[in-house]
Amino acid sequence: MSKVFVNIGLSLDGYMAPEGMTMDNPGYKNWGAKWGALMAWLLNQQYFREKLNFGPGGETGPVNDMVRHTFERTGAHIMGKRMFDQGEVSWPEEAPFHTAVYVLTHEKRDPWVRPGGTTFYFINEGPERALALAREAAGSLDIRISGGADVIQQYLNLGVVDELEIALAPVLFGGGRRLFENLSEPGPQFRIDNVLDGSSATHLRYVRQ
Repeated sequence: MSKVFVNIGLSLDGYMAPEGMTMDNPGYKNWGAKWGALMAWLLNQQYFREKLNFGPGGETGPVNDMVRHTFERTGAHIMGKRMFDQGEVSWPEEAPFHTAVYVLTHEKRDPWVRPGGTTFYFINEGPERALALAREAAGSLDIRISGGADVIQQYLNLGVVDELEIALAPVLFGGGRRLFENLSEPGPQFRIDNVLDGSSATHLRYVRQ
């Protein structure tokens, strides 16, 4: 059966996104520089650069192989409306997913088809319905819960997250959207599966016990 996994970057003080991170407020508390520092490790990987047509170059090695594996294992994505709204104005025409993407929202909207195999579906019936559709679309591949923090928390509370993959970057945000908030008791139980040291982040992989 396909697995449900989270794969995200995290600041050293536990934030997924810096305070005020919206595309219509680019100068607020220097969030762009903070976000760039958080994700620098990914932007430097050869596979990611090739995938998003950033041009030649980039790092190879274990971290690059990990990025490749993440893309290749994913058959569907789930995300929240806030993440989609920011991406809609910043992603290239060929959005970087190349799968079905299920957006949790109260807004009714027809599917949005993009070049390269990405189609966004807007789901009004809640996280369980989105997951059921994602499982069907993914087939034997896995489902990535892309974010933001509130969406990840919903799936953690449902007890359906099989793996957590966290790129812990040595940056401090001092505020923003925390990953591990609003979790019900008892919380999900995970064990350490792998630790990979990179030049700009430590990559931590946890699997559900």
